[in-house]
Amino acid sequence: MTDEEPVGIRAAGGVAWRRAARGVEVCLVHRPRYGDWSLPKGKLEPGEHPLRAAVREVAEESDVRAVPQVRLPTVRYRSEGRSKLVDYWSMRAAAVGGFQPDTEVDGVRWLPVDEAARLVSYPHDAEVLGAFAALPPVTGTVLLVRHAHAGKRGTWSGPDTGRPLDATGWAQAQALAELVALVRPARLLSASARRCVQTLDPAAALLDLPIEVAGDFDEPKPGQQQDECALAAAARLTALAAEGSVAVCSQGKVLPGALERLTGRADDFTTPKGGGWLLAFAGDRLLAADRL
Repeated sequence: MTDEEPVGIRAAGGVAWRRAARGVEVCLVHRPRYGDWSLPKGKLEPGEHPLRAAVREVAEESDVRAVPQVRLPTVRYRSEGRSKLVDYWSMRAAAVGGFQPDTEVDGVRWLPVDEAARLVSYPHDAEVLGAFAALPPVTGTVLLVRHAHAGKRGTWSGPDTGRPLDATGWAQAQALAELVALVRPARLLSASARRCVQTLDPAAALLDLPIEVAGDFDEPKPGQQQDECALAAAARLTALAAEGSVAVCSQGKVLPGALERLTGRADDFTTPKGGGWLLAFAGDRLLAADRL
C-alpha cells in the first residue's frame, strides 16, 4: 500500500523485551489461525489511543505486562484486502504471567533478537526487530504533557496561575491519566500553575502518587527570558530521566524550547493542550521524542 491510501484497519503492538542469562530476549507469539510467528499486536478499540492499545494487546496475546519506552517504525501493508497500519513500541517486560494457549495465540517464545528476526513469518516484523536491535539501552523515560484546557485567559478575573481546568480540560486530564499509568512513573511533577497540577490530579488518584510542584517547568516570569526557562526545563528533564520513569506537566511556552534543546534541532514542537510526548533517554542523551 502507499502512504496516500486511506487506512482501513488501525492496530498496535510491541517488541516486549527482558534481560536473561543469554542477553536481551524478545517475545513472539504463534497464531494458529495463520500458522505464523509474529510480534504481539491487535486492532484498536473505538476511540482507543494507539499506545494504550499496544500495551493492552501485548498483555492479551502474550500475558506480558510491559512498559512502553520508544516508538518503533510504523508498518503498512494489506490484510484481507484492506489497508492496515500498525504502530509499534519497544516495551520493557515488567511482569510475565502464566500464559494459557487459546484459539487466538497458542504459543509464546522468548528469543534473542537475531533468532527472533529469523523466526518471524513476515519481513515487516523483522524490520521492526532490526530497529529495536539498533537502539542503545533505554535508561529512563519521561511522559511530558502540556496542561489540559483551562478556558481563555481573558475570561478569568483572578491571577493567571490560579486559572482552573474547564469541563473539556477535566475530560482531557482523565484521558491522560490512562496514558500516564502506562509508563508506570515513580514520580509526578507539575509546573506551579493550578491548571498544570489539576491536569495530573486524575493520574495521581489512579496511581496513588503525590504531585510535586516544580518551578523549573513554569512559564517565564516578568524579567525572565524564555530561553532561560527552556534550558532549566531541559536540564531538569534530563536529571529526572536518570531516576527511571517520571511524568511531568508543563506549559505551552516551555515545552517547545525545552524539546529543541533536548533534541538539538529546531522543529515544530508545538504541543496542544492535553497533548504530550514520550521521551526516552540513554543516560543523559535523548534517544527519541515521540508525540502522543
